[in-house]
Amino acid sequence: MRRAVLACAVLAGLGSGAAAQPGPEAVARYGAADAAHPILIQGALDIPAFAPALEAFVASHPAVAVTLEQWNTNDLFAAMTVACAGAAPVPDLVISSAVDQQVKLVNDACAQPYRSAGTAALPPERNWRDELFGLTSEPAVMVYNRALLPPGDAPASRFDLLDLLRREDGVYAGRIATYDIERSGIGYLFAFLDSIQATTFGGLIEAFGRARVVATCCSAEIVDAVARGEYLVAYNILGPYAMVRAATNPDLAVVTPSDYTLVLSRGAFIPKGARDPGAAGAFVDFLLSEPGRRALAETYLTPGPGNPPEDAQFTRPIPLSPVLLVGLDRQKRARLLALWRETFPETR
Repeated sequence: MRRAVLACAVLAGLGSGAAAQPGPEAVARYGAADAAHPILIQGALDIPAFAPALEAFVASHPAVAVTLEQWNTNDLFAAMTVACAGAAPVPDLVISSAVDQQVKLVNDACAQPYRSAGTAALPPERNWRDELFGLTSEPAVMVYNRALLPPGDAPASRFDLLDLLRREDGVYAGRIATYDIERSGIGYLFAFLDSIQATTFGGLIEAFGRARVVATCCSAEIVDAVARGEYLVAYNILGPYAMVRAATNPDLAVVTPSDYTLVLSRGAFIPKGARDPGAAGAFVDFLLSEPGRRALAETYLTPGPGNPPEDAQFTRPIPLSPVLLVGLDRQKRARLLALWRETFPETR
């Protein structure tokens, strides 16, 4: 098996004064260079997280080679909006954690249907119209540095986090981080769902501003900063990134909030006009198969022997459905972003 990884600085017009255009942050290639079925996957994902699954896939499907592009969620959505309108080539498969954006693209007739035994076995909340499929099971978690956080301060819920933010001694001021929802599509989705589900949301937003919570990007970077002690706690982070690091760093603790835990299933669809929809569908089927689930579990993208399912009593799965379009309504999005800018003026 041949694999190449290219780190990309993709800023169109760099050095020429031109505006930056959306592009991949990194590229990886898996499989034989002369494979009969080369496919392109564009994904809002971290390449290392999907590497075990891709390596297992090309090993079991030697006729297929995969080029995987790693994108920012918002950049991928912008690029696919253009491509789906016919103004640019489409990839063979699109995968993103920003599943509201995926639902929007599919709703706008960007996807083609795909049916198989694997997709038919998915629960309804993970198969929308036989066009959008949920591949993973990823909780939104809190992460803290147990070497620096007093045991009595360790948060188990949003209510506990509020208590930390409201501490009069200001010990946590500037030491708690979350996604910048303007830069992160998954951050926006989590914040919007919090805003309609959590009784704590108003209090959290007020306390975020008072305690100078840091809004930044992205999952891996935030978790690494918690490990360094730059932040003591991180909120609403995708669980797999934190769990991978916690497995080798005993100072990192990962918490699924006990009041409720959002669980994301990363969405994938095959665009209309894909060059090789059959090979793209084969990859979807592989990820839904037992060998694929085992490979995904290596990086905590699905439950496995070392990462059991979350307690169903507290989980709230995010369904792949038109319900997610509500958060992309222009007026609702504008109101939430205005509240965010007021809370985090330093990110502007």
